[in-house]
Amino acid sequence: MLFVLSPAKALDYETPAVTSRHTAPLFVAQSKALIEVLRGYSPQGIAELMDLSDTLSGLNVARYQAWAPKSTEKNAKQAVLAFNGDVYDGLNAKTLSEADLDWLHEHLGILSGLYGVLRPLDLMQPYRLEMGTKLPTAKGKNLYQFWGSTLAEHLDERAQALGEPLIVNLASEEYFKSVDRKALKAPVLTCVFEERKGDQHKVVSFMAKRARGLMVRYAVEQRVSRPEQLQGFDTDGYRFAPAASSADRWVFRRPYPEK
Repeated sequence: MLFVLSPAKALDYETPAVTSRHTAPLFVAQSKALIEVLRGYSPQGIAELMDLSDTLSGLNVARYQAWAPKSTEKNAKQAVLAFNGDVYDGLNAKTLSEADLDWLHEHLGILSGLYGVLRPLDLMQPYRLEMGTKLPTAKGKNLYQFWGSTLAEHLDERAQALGEPLIVNLASEEYFKSVDRKALKAPVLTCVFEERKGDQHKVVSFMAKRARGLMVRYAVEQRVSRPEQLQGFDTDGYRFAPAASSADRWVFRRPYPEK
């Protein structure tokens, strides 16, 4: 069983890594090709392409120029420790033990516009490239066409290696669209997190993002090996809602948290 998350826009390269162990990203050749395309844009061009402020576009142009095919502990950081958003606040990988990080490394894939799929301990250099970016390349007009079936084939291979050919989708729609479902052989289980207010249930974006990270944390701590074990997820008041769920879409609900 392989869990899949989206990356985060916010990055943390200031906090020292809690482990020195690391691996190299698997799709460096593709990342290098994308960087070469991005280096052809001016700061104004990047601002328009990604709808960024002048400050952010300048920062990312500098990142593209500094990016190197070889990631080291001097220019990069383990992906699961470098991402710094709601999902990764829920996962809180910096408090995991070495054994936990080992398990997580084998059971989690982080989708990435630049890197394709990152394993948690893969060294990642700072970047900004959302999967939905309409970046023209020799392979097509956007990143979905650039990555093609590559990500699905990789996730399949990893899921099969774990003995339970199941993908647990905890990624956003924007990112999971990069996984070619026609090429994907493993079944997909999507987990949805809703807040209850009165008689209504709805997905609240930042809460759902955090819940995705919490579920991965739960999987690590419980060493989840079978999908039905996920139905026991009860962190922060969430409970499995069987009546609202289907075979491939499991819903977890909780009362809207009071301030």
